[in-house]
Amino acid sequence: MTATTTIVADASKTCCTPAEPTVTVDEAARIARTFKAMADPTRVRLLSLIAAGEQGEACICDLTDPVGLSQGTVSHHMRILAEAGLVEREQRGKWAYYSVVRPALDAAASALRAF
Repeated sequence: MTATTTIVADASKTCCTPAEPTVTVDEAARIARTFKAMADPTRVRLLSLIAAGEQGEACICDLTDPVGLSQGTVSHHMRILAEAGLVEREQRGKWAYYSVVRPALDAAASALRAF
C-alpha cells in the first residue's frame, strides 16, 4: 500500500483566521458555573424531584429519602444549586422550600444549542 502525501507550497494561504468567541468571558463563567452545579448526579436528581413536585416545588424534608442522603448533605447540594441560580429557596417556618428557576434551565439548554 502506498501513501499519498500532498505538499502545500505556502501553508499560510491554507490557514484560516481564528474564529471570534461566541460568548464573553463573563457569559462563559456563568455557563460554566451552571454546568458545574449540574455535573453531580445527585443535584440532577434533586432538580428533577423539585420540578416534578406539586406546584413545581419541594420541601427539603421531602428530598432526603429519595436521594438517600442526610438533610445536611441535601442542604449542601441545594446551596450549590441556589448559588448557580438554578433553584430559589423560600423559608416557611422551620422548613425550606425550593423551586426550579425555569429561565436558568432554559438558558443552560440554549447555551448547549449555541455551540
